[in-house]
Amino acid sequence: MTKTSGMKQPGDANAGEGMFELGDFVLRSDATLPAARLAFKTHGRLNADKSNAIVYPTSYAAHHSDIEWPIGPGKALDPERYFIIVSDMLGNGVSSSPSNMAPPHDRARFPQVTVLDNVIAQHRLVTQAFGISSLALVVGWSMGAQQTLQWAASHPEMVQRIAPFCGTARTTAHNFVFLEGIKAALTADAAWKDGWYEEQPVRGIRAFARVYAGWGFSQPFYRQELYRQLGFASLEDFLVGFWEQRFLRRDASNLLAMLWTWQHNDLGATPGCDGSLERALGSIRAKALVMAGETDLYFTPEDILYEASCIPGAEFRVIPSIWGHQAGNGLNPADSGFIDQVLKGLLAA
Repeated sequence: MTKTSGMKQPGDANAGEGMFELGDFVLRSDATLPAARLAFKTHGRLNADKSNAIVYPTSYAAHHSDIEWPIGPGKALDPERYFIIVSDMLGNGVSSSPSNMAPPHDRARFPQVTVLDNVIAQHRLVTQAFGISSLALVVGWSMGAQQTLQWAASHPEMVQRIAPFCGTARTTAHNFVFLEGIKAALTADAAWKDGWYEEQPVRGIRAFARVYAGWGFSQPFYRQELYRQLGFASLEDFLVGFWEQRFLRRDASNLLAMLWTWQHNDLGATPGCDGSLERALGSIRAKALVMAGETDLYFTPEDILYEASCIPGAEFRVIPSIWGHQAGNGLNPADSGFIDQVLKGLLAA
C-alpha cells in the first residue's frame, strides 16, 4: 500500500515537504526498485473540488528546493491560487537514488529509470495521495520539460495545459553526444572505480562541470562576461563558484543515473505509440505552450519547433535571451519575467 510521510494534510496552506511511499516499484525495464520513495514539496492549498493543481517536476541534478523561482504571490505559479506539487526525479538524491538505496540496488547497481517511470510514480502521488483527477497545468524546464510532455501523452484526459520549456520530447543525437562527453569526463577519474568509489570522484566531477560550462550558456553570454551579473569577478571564479559548486554538491552515481534517463528520453516509447514521436505528440490534447531558449545549445529552437508543430494547436514561443539553456533557470530577471508572463497567459486561457 502506498502512503505519504512528513506531510501536512493536502488542504493546509504551504503543506511543505513529503515523501510518497511507492512500495516495490516495477520499472519499464522490468527491474524493481524495492521500497521506492518519491520526494516532493507542495505550495499552496488544494481547493474543494481539487481543480487548481499544478505539477512541476525537477530538472537535471535539481532538488525541489532548487527550482522554486517561478513560485510566489503574484507570479504565474501563485500559491494563493494554485496547489503546486514539485516532484523530485528518481535518481536525484532525494527520491530513491543510487546514493540512498540499500544494497544490492545502490550505487552502480541502481536500475535504469526512464522519464515514463518518473511520470508513472508522479501520477500515483497525484491520484493516490491527493485524490486529484485533473491538472490545471504541468510545467517544467529542461528534464522537467521532458516529464511535462510525458504527462500530456500518458494522461491526455487529465492534463488541461502544459508548458514545457527548453526541453525536447526525444533526446537528439547531438544532445546525446554532449552528454557522452560530460559522462566520459566524470568516469575518467581513477577514483570512480566503475561506480564503487569509497569517496566521491571529485576530480572527475570538477571535469564534468567544466565541460558542461561550455554548453550551459551561449557564446555571447561569455563574450559579454555576463557571469559578472551573477556576482563572479572572473571567468575562473565563475567556473569554480558556479559550475563546480553546482555539481560537487551531488553524488556522482546520481548524476550518471539522471544522465541515463536524459539520454534515453523518447516520447515515442509511450505505450500505444509504436515508437513514433509524431504519433505521441499528436495524441496530446492539453492546451500547449512550448518555449525554447533562443541561444540554447543542446535543446535547440529548431528541434523544439519541430516537436511543437506535431502537437495539435500548440503555441510556440522563443525566449529572447543570450543566456543559453540557462535562460529557463531563473537566473536572469528579464528571462524569468518573460516566462512568467507567458505562463500567466496560458493559465488565463
